[in-house]
Amino acid sequence: MSNQKETEFDPQKLAYLKLLSHSFPNIQKASTEIINLQAIMELPKGTEFFMSDVHGEAEAFLHIMNNCSGNIRNKISRLFEGKMTETEISDLSTLIYYPERKMKIELTKLKTDAAKDGWYYDTLVKLVELCRSCATKYTRSKVRKALPKDFEYVIDELINADVTQPDKVSYNEKVIQSIIDIERAPAFIIALSSVIKRLVMDSLHLIGDVFDRGAHPNVILDYLMAHHNVDIQWGNHDCLWMGAASGSGACIANVLNNAMKYNLLDVLEDTYGINLLPLAVFASDTYEDSPVYYPKVEAKTEDYSINTLQLVGKMRKAINIIMYKMEGKLIKRHPEYHMEDRLLLDKIDYEHKTITVDGITWPMKDTDFPTVDKKDPYTLSKEEGLVMEQLMHSFINSAKLHEHIQFMYTKGSIYKVINGNLLFHAGMPMNEDGSFMSFNFQGKDYAGKALFDYCDRMARQGFYGIPGSDDKKYGEDFLWWLWQGKDAPTCGRKKVTTFERVFVADEKSWKEPKNIYYTKYQYDESVCDRIFDEFGLTDAPFPHIVNGHMPVAVVKGESPIRANGKLIAIDGGFCKAYHHSTGIAGYTMFFNSWGVRLAMHNPFEGVEDAIQNNTDIVSTTVVYESTQKRLRVADTDVGKELKEQVENLKLLLIAYRQGIIAEKN
Repeated sequence: MSNQKETEFDPQKLAYLKLLSHSFPNIQKASTEIINLQAIMELPKGTEFFMSDVHGEAEAFLHIMNNCSGNIRNKISRLFEGKMTETEISDLSTLIYYPERKMKIELTKLKTDAAKDGWYYDTLVKLVELCRSCATKYTRSKVRKALPKDFEYVIDELINADVTQPDKVSYNEKVIQSIIDIERAPAFIIALSSVIKRLVMDSLHLIGDVFDRGAHPNVILDYLMAHHNVDIQWGNHDCLWMGAASGSGACIANVLNNAMKYNLLDVLEDTYGINLLPLAVFASDTYEDSPVYYPKVEAKTEDYSINTLQLVGKMRKAINIIMYKMEGKLIKRHPEYHMEDRLLLDKIDYEHKTITVDGITWPMKDTDFPTVDKKDPYTLSKEEGLVMEQLMHSFINSAKLHEHIQFMYTKGSIYKVINGNLLFHAGMPMNEDGSFMSFNFQGKDYAGKALFDYCDRMARQGFYGIPGSDDKKYGEDFLWWLWQGKDAPTCGRKKVTTFERVFVADEKSWKEPKNIYYTKYQYDESVCDRIFDEFGLTDAPFPHIVNGHMPVAVVKGESPIRANGKLIAIDGGFCKAYHHSTGIAGYTMFFNSWGVRLAMHNPFEGVEDAIQNNTDIVSTTVVYESTQKRLRVADTDVGKELKEQVENLKLLLIAYRQGIIAEKN
């Protein structure tokens, strides 16, 4: 390289090097950065965490974030092996998970100030040692960025002190004692706990479905917004809420129906400020009481008065009818969706109280629909139209909802390719013969990666498009299609039987046939290889497809590891509603410098129990895939970028040394 001449730099490369010289204006600066980047590439790879389908279950989600899928306890056990009892390990683990509350419990057990000071000292020594161990795989600069400002200097000194030197040990002891003497120990314990959790979890990939079923998706989103490194692959429930925030009437009606079904109106009213009074008044004036529409979650309804249950039931009936009308209009606007079989309001036989679906006639639980015009069943009544106008205004103008949805767009996408892993929530739509299913939208055919890219673009168009434009309206409708469209990559079903589940008692009508991707091709290595080729992972040494969406029925013998390890399904039923059918409470996957691990979690008994009794989520960790040598940053996608930066900086050095670009002081 040292023999290169000026003519060997093409104009485009030379222009780039001149821009680079503004950041590294001389040989010394460029050389220092090369040394720094090469040092970073030699560090162990950071730990990536993968979760899916958290569905508003904030308490369990936050606990797994706090214990880092059991990794914190494992690190404590390894670091202090033979030095701590199991009870002491549990106490220290729970303290890191919930420092303020656990600390209060521990201190109440101690009767004297001396005993409390002793507990503070012993605890701080252990936390500093653990923090030092967690920091070893990062540069000092990166660790410093993770430190809370109030204690940045002190923590940096403590964890970087050379503990093999007696003077440094004495220095650390005096610093810790000083922290206790000035009564800053509680705040310092909280700060160290936060740093440990951040260092253990370098990045988080959430593979869809933050919303619906659980009561607190807002709490999860507030946490994610404060997370240092997170990305989200949208699930169908996320697309539904994104569509509602965009102003789609069909999506809004579905969001409300789900909230009433699971008795979760609080998050709409109290958190997002959605005004449900117009709907409540309309429903009360229009419909009679019917238990058919009562909320599904029985444990919560016990606390509700019969009047409340009746009102919610009437509201749910009202929004159901509105929903089927709006969906009917949308399906008629988009024949390319091929969802005419979901036009059901005109298939009702009111005289015999039956409905015919796909040639089969089913008795209905209710046919008292006073707002349905039998000659024009998909048009909203005047009163329904006014209710929807008010609801749309509420959703479009909810500041908190838009803050959360804006974050979903900023950090989210339909899919992500990172470090040899292809992440998408649901499935690759496929034909019976194993080919990628093609969809015709706006006059063009899309399949495979092109379909995913188109879906991503349309989802953004629905939210960011110019209000009132045809493009925005098309995008809003498309978000609904991503929610429950036939074979949509975020849904994966041939049909979603929302109507039958409400109105037909016979559960045989509820069946929702899955795309063959789920029933056959998730288990086919050759199909996985073709998907890898499609997304540019051909040269990845150990590529994986990581999906959520369909809970893994462990109780029936299903395994999350498929296609000889090329596909991993990590939806283990995180949501409480799935526990009975999966037998567990979710999977998390983590990918560190030693390989890939899967953690299978048992149901969480609650934060209070965890703090009082150290009852962590019981997790079984499986060594899924180990590397022959420890992975470095150089082996990651970031490493590829750093290598490219190093090569460009080396070219900049040549340009300086040959006088092609002048150095600056």
